[in-house]
Amino acid sequence: MTSPRFPRLKTLLHASLCGIALAATGVGAQAQDKVLNLYSARHYQTDEALYANFTKATGIQINRVDTDDAGLLARLQSEGAASPADVILLVDASRLWRAETDGLFLPVKSSLLESRIPAQLRAIDNGQGSAWFGFSTRARVVVYNKLSVNREDVDTYEELGDAKNKGKLCTRGGSHPYNLSLFGAVLEHLGAERTETWLKGMVANMARDPKGGDTDQIKAVASGECGIALTNTYYLARMMRSTKPEDRTVVEKIGVVFPNQNSWGTHINIAGGAVARHAKNRDNAVKFLEYLSSPEAQAYFANGNNEWPAVTDTKVANPALQALGNFKSETIPSAVVGRNQSKVQQLLDRVGYK
Repeated sequence: MTSPRFPRLKTLLHASLCGIALAATGVGAQAQDKVLNLYSARHYQTDEALYANFTKATGIQINRVDTDDAGLLARLQSEGAASPADVILLVDASRLWRAETDGLFLPVKSSLLESRIPAQLRAIDNGQGSAWFGFSTRARVVVYNKLSVNREDVDTYEELGDAKNKGKLCTRGGSHPYNLSLFGAVLEHLGAERTETWLKGMVANMARDPKGGDTDQIKAVASGECGIALTNTYYLARMMRSTKPEDRTVVEKIGVVFPNQNSWGTHINIAGGAVARHAKNRDNAVKFLEYLSSPEAQAYFANGNNEWPAVTDTKVANPALQALGNFKSETIPSAVVGRNQSKVQQLLDRVGYK
């Protein structure tokens, strides 16, 4: 569907929604100089300023389609070479890796992106360029009920599967990409046998069947329904910045742990972007990706949507991120984490992780 927040969307987007290919000649070709067709799974209202600033700086009008990651990938598959998409924005390393594997992205060679985006936050360059780039990160942390759980009992991911935490754990579905990516990282660290044992322990420790999103897990911990849960940090930071009394009450009741600070570090996931395989406005697409790595855009990811910037020297003024503090993050390439998702799914099926 199209975003109702952009009344300036032109006939071009309407045509794409009806499955009509963009004109390759005539007026359509002339319009390409100032057009970018964006398929975005980033459902954050704060991103609108990001897009508006790009248009203001370049004169390139963004036509946008907003839907979830699965919907975008299915749409790209069905549209094939007729797709009007120029840039794809997805949330999670496993989704980016899957789309790359399915041949939906066009590798990009950009010295600017290569200098700004760390190698572990972009697709592996096989000589033709990187198929995708991570532009922001979020840590997958443990939140715990301060009245019923000791911090030292949950300061590693491994302890989530330890019998001492039986009946305390809550998570969203095991096959959700956020969990697939975390489990894919753990698989890389522990190997298949130990990871399967760990996942089996997590299933045994569940306070209830997996359900809901990350915010639901945080609230369940605060209410005492669960003792511990997993969440991405930007959900937590959003509640920390909220002015709603009920959100403030939740935050006061929970503690947060960045796991594995004495070993491999806390798991980091990414939100990233790529040039669509059949992009008609490729130069504009690369300009947009390069813009997302700019100091202004990177600061906006942090201050507008509570994500850590991918560019490490970005100044962060977000009070919630500052309050969470510095931490040691893992260094496994996001591409490797994404690659492990198929193996992880097999393990989840074996241990009955719903």
